Amino acid sequence: MKKRILITMLVLAALAAAFVGCSKGNSIPVQQAAPAATPAASEPAAAPAAAPVVEEKKVEPLTYAPGTTLRIAAGYNSKKTGLSYDADTAGQGITLAGVTYHTGDLKPTWVAVQNILGIKIEDKYQGNSATNEFKYWQERLNEVDMLSGNAVALNEYGEKGSLVNIAEYLDRMPNFKAYLEANPIVRLSITGSTTTGAIYFAPYFDGVNDIERMPLMRVDWAEKLLDGEGAFTASKSGTVNAAVYQPYMPTSGKITIETPTADGKGTFMLTKDYDKAGNIVKTMNDALAKGQVTGVQAVNMLRDYIDKAYNGYYGTKRSNLFIGQDAAWDVDELVALLRCVVANAYTLNGKDSVQGLFAREDSNLQRQVDLYRFAGHLFGVRGLESRQDFLYVDTDGKLKDARQEVATYEALDRMRDMALEGLISESFIKSQGENSGTMLENNLGFMSYDYNQTQTILNDTKLKNVPGGKYMAVMVPVACWQDGTPGGNYMRFTESWRSVKTDAWAISKEGIAGNTDKLNAALALFDYAFSPEGQILLSYGPDDFIKKNADGSYVTFMFNGKEMPVISDETSELLWKLANGNYTNFARYYLGSTLSFAKSQAFEYQCTNEVGKVGAGYISTAIGLGTVKHPELAVAKNQWYTSVPTVLPGSTVETDAINSYTQLVQQFGTAKGKFSVLVDQIQKGYTTVGVKDAASAANVVKTEWNGAQYLQLRERQWERLLKFYESL
Repeated sequence: MKKRILITMLVLAALAAAFVGCSKGNSIPVQQAAPAATPAASEPAAAPAAAPVVEEKKVEPLTYAPGTTLRIAAGYNSKKTGLSYDADTAGQGITLAGVTYHTGDLKPTWVAVQNILGIKIEDKYQGNSATNEFKYWQERLNEVDMLSGNAVALNEYGEKGSLVNIAEYLDRMPNFKAYLEANPIVRLSITGSTTTGAIYFAPYFDGVNDIERMPLMRVDWAEKLLDGEGAFTASKSGTVNAAVYQPYMPTSGKITIETPTADGKGTFMLTKDYDKAGNIVKTMNDALAKGQVTGVQAVNMLRDYIDKAYNGYYGTKRSNLFIGQDAAWDVDELVALLRCVVANAYTLNGKDSVQGLFAREDSNLQRQVDLYRFAGHLFGVRGLESRQDFLYVDTDGKLKDARQEVATYEALDRMRDMALEGLISESFIKSQGENSGTMLENNLGFMSYDYNQTQTILNDTKLKNVPGGKYMAVMVPVACWQDGTPGGNYMRFTESWRSVKTDAWAISKEGIAGNTDKLNAALALFDYAFSPEGQILLSYGPDDFIKKNADGSYVTFMFNGKEMPVISDETSELLWKLANGNYTNFARYYLGSTLSFAKSQAFEYQCTNEVGKVGAGYISTAIGLGTVKHPELAVAKNQWYTSVPTVLPGSTVETDAINSYTQLVQQFGTAKGKFSVLVDQIQKGYTTVGVKDAASAANVVKTEWNGAQYLQLRERQWERLLKFYESL
């Protein structure tokens, strides 16, 4: 047989069945090449008399000549994160799993892809971000067969006829098709046209259907202040700054919150009794109105409040309100704790100051925006961590834009109040004082909102010389969310939910130039990437980096309800030796994995610091128990819970109109070197001419920055997408 048949429905069904069957044991099959095969011939079953014979639809398998070359211009964001080794990473030669690689050699993952699919990869990547990589090639698409780009540009060029419409081949891509059918929002996120149903790129997930960012806290400080018998005492303390922040939660009455039990095996209804305890912020504010409040007094106020509000539930381990599996903290309780932290620097670090909330990089807007994202979680505001601009679906199924909602600016007003009290780091507010990059190693920073794995690994680096230091993810806060429940629902909800990213891979029509071998090989690569074994390879790297049983099958562990492979001991050693424990850098720089497609978080979880695993485990358990709610990658019955698609397909006229709303784009940047009026509001208050309060801020966006026109266009696109979804 001259052409190698890589994918048939029969063979892949068998592979998928083998993978699923592993749930009964503790091993799963290793990566292997799909064997050459021909579609099984079958005769129609005998039909009843007079009944028409229904012929089974024949699907042509993807076939191509062995060794078909694919010119691929794709990577993550630099030469280090491409398919091949760059000079800095390879050096004089780098040896991994007994093989030495040099500059220009394909990384292990892509060597495996070549071998499994029987293709040859020619790396054409220029080392840019996806957006800039596509810009480099967009006028010379005849020189590449596959390339990465921003989803918006890929859709635009797809509609121009420059990229292959993958939807035309879905029946020949069983793995990819099944994945899209199982994840409707993914299908909608990559739909380039609601008229034709075209798909111009294969999606990329940095993890999928899982929480992304989490609150992170120096939990040892919370324990030091809140736990123990009797009153809190200190040899030295400061004073609480004048009150600016006012209560968000009720000041009287009772509310109940469904909460995980301390052992995580079930849930119970936990009551916040404001009639008995009062609101802690109001209590502190009233005391401050009468005179000075010391750090010691503030801690004892908070301790007394916890005992009364929760009827002694937390006992002497009061810190569990914030750091336990059964944590139920809200923003008012956090503000009270921040006041205690800032006013008790000497007790906590032996110094004169402590910084409360901080961002990972003070001068990088990409990290500064995490504080307004956190504000959304603290105050129950949707759209501040959306997958598409600042959009969210309301209970009536209509789109809303957080930039045009009064509630957004009210939440940021409260963050500004916290800043005026000194509860947000000076380096964030004034670009002075301790740099956030050294907050932990200098024992000065208390809390952030960020990625768990990359940040809790700092326990082994930045905090290693801090006695007892423990930086850990803590539970998602309780807030009042307007999910359609009358009056709002006091619950835990996270909008930080992993879905399709905006970077993706596409197939160049000019590049393949009618070459069926190239087309089928490219489609086969996409389909393999979404097969069970392909997802493992492109997340973990090749078999040599995975631990195996004596029979050669993978050693596995349970992750999010599925058995996933365990990394080898050598991989773990290399992770620390080459990337100082940073899983993402190790995978991208050295293995060539996690660059695209469906990245599993199972590898990352194994590389998480033990402290990081504890906090993330608490949140994962709460999600599993349903006490932390989140957007769904489907059109939910209550559409408030529907995740907004990462891309909303529109016409050229619509896209041009949206791009022309320059103020709307320029005022709400999220990338390094850009400007965000939302960050500016936390740092300085209202600085826009004509804006004096939340209502006028929302109105300026709506009426002067073309927000109303923008939302009208997006709503039109969303309505078309919903109609398309209903037709599937």
